[in-house]
Amino acid sequence: MVYQIYPRSFADADGDGVGDLKGIRRHLDHLTWLGVDAVWLSPFFRSPMADFGYDVADYCDVDPLFGTLVDFDSLLAEAHDRGLRVLIDWVPNHTSDQHPWFQESRSSRFSAKRDWYVWRDRPNNWKAAFDETQSAWTWDETTGQYYLHLFLPEQPDLNWANPEVVEAMHGVLRFWLDRGVDGFRVDVVHGLGKDPNFPDAPPQTADRAWSGQNDHESTHAILRDLRRLVDAYPGDRVLVGEVYLLSTRQVAAYYGHGDELHLAFNFPPLFAPWESAAWRENVDQVVKELDPRGAWPTWVLSNHDNSRHRTRYGSEARARAAAVLLLTLRGTPFVYAGEELGLEEAWVPPERQVDPGGRDGCRAPIPWDASSGHGWAGEDPWLPWPPEPDARNAAAQREDEDSVLQLYWRLLAARLESVALRLGSWTALPSPPGVLAYEREAEHDRRTVLVNYADDTVEVYVAGSWTIRVASDGHGEGRGYEGILGPSQALVLMPTVPG
Repeated sequence: MVYQIYPRSFADADGDGVGDLKGIRRHLDHLTWLGVDAVWLSPFFRSPMADFGYDVADYCDVDPLFGTLVDFDSLLAEAHDRGLRVLIDWVPNHTSDQHPWFQESRSSRFSAKRDWYVWRDRPNNWKAAFDETQSAWTWDETTGQYYLHLFLPEQPDLNWANPEVVEAMHGVLRFWLDRGVDGFRVDVVHGLGKDPNFPDAPPQTADRAWSGQNDHESTHAILRDLRRLVDAYPGDRVLVGEVYLLSTRQVAAYYGHGDELHLAFNFPPLFAPWESAAWRENVDQVVKELDPRGAWPTWVLSNHDNSRHRTRYGSEARARAAAVLLLTLRGTPFVYAGEELGLEEAWVPPERQVDPGGRDGCRAPIPWDASSGHGWAGEDPWLPWPPEPDARNAAAQREDEDSVLQLYWRLLAARLESVALRLGSWTALPSPPGVLAYEREAEHDRRTVLVNYADDTVEVYVAGSWTIRVASDGHGEGRGYEGILGPSQALVLMPTVPG
């Protein structure tokens, strides 16, 4: 299981109200107790913070807001000492407009780095993310041309068709790989290769951000080069791509044939409603598109860009059932910090909203205890706390056997003990409407999972004799399964041992 940490919101060690690397170090024991295998750190590089770190001004240094390179090295070493792998967020599609590369590029049409970015005399009709009424091109008065930015104007796109850009960005990867990082979550990876003719978006999608449409074949050669670079390092380093294309078929192509990404996020399930038919369709699509390539799936319910699933699904019972689903499907689950506490979306009043994409609610700070500062060094974090921080905090839930945190702990323990849940096959089982039932099997190990999407009790027959290993509500664990699934309940069943 990979655990995503948004550094600004995880833990503050210096009292400035913003989370930092030392704050993360202080809570590594929480992650090892929980059963995390790897952590993914969202950007902590030097940045003007127009997009809160996804506008990078220096790829090879830590922003002072988060600490120093020494702090990072200490965090990495302590994580490795605990058996935790560390992935960092690499943002290769664009830089900050304050990056020295762009500053030089925009200084003159004859700059040596002019072609490091995408400049044109005339823009096409591509729209920018965050505000789809705005063009993805901005006029630069100094040099009399437009530059491309799939996101904010402060985030100019790099030109990956330029070999010098490729060489420079390969150098960034080597910098961090040489320090010992275990891999990268690659931001907007499908944006790297662009059609050199820059054709207009078709009329039917011209009003949508181009960042969710760009899908050019040249990206695949770029990825094969990146894969060779990463694979040349020892220790099974990994590339996890954010392929924000809402088609599992398109996402599958970014695995290549085992020579591009190691893993890729598949976003359709993230946006699926809490309905059994929708989830069965998504699972079937993953099997159809990924299995023929030998590609390993990923699953995610929440992240730093989307509303927390506890809020989207409408109840804690559903969020608990979703946790069972996430941690038992075939593939690698990604858990966003705070999911294990059952956190809801925070309400952020207009005067405290800061994110250009309206994502403040899912980035609220993590409460660690019931004190006034909830375990943060300062009393006033950069965003308001999520709902019920006095009860929904790590310390309180660790002591409460009925808590969401304890459910995640039991699920991850069940996953660790079962090769079927970690690596086994996935087979759909017959089930009544509103229920998703499936079996996982490997090396003579079997587990059956039942997820009730309905708010009513339902009878679900499973052949054989089974014991409840984990229940989303904690009811009946260790007892025999009697064929009844409660409202919004999910169960992990294991074969009953005779005797």
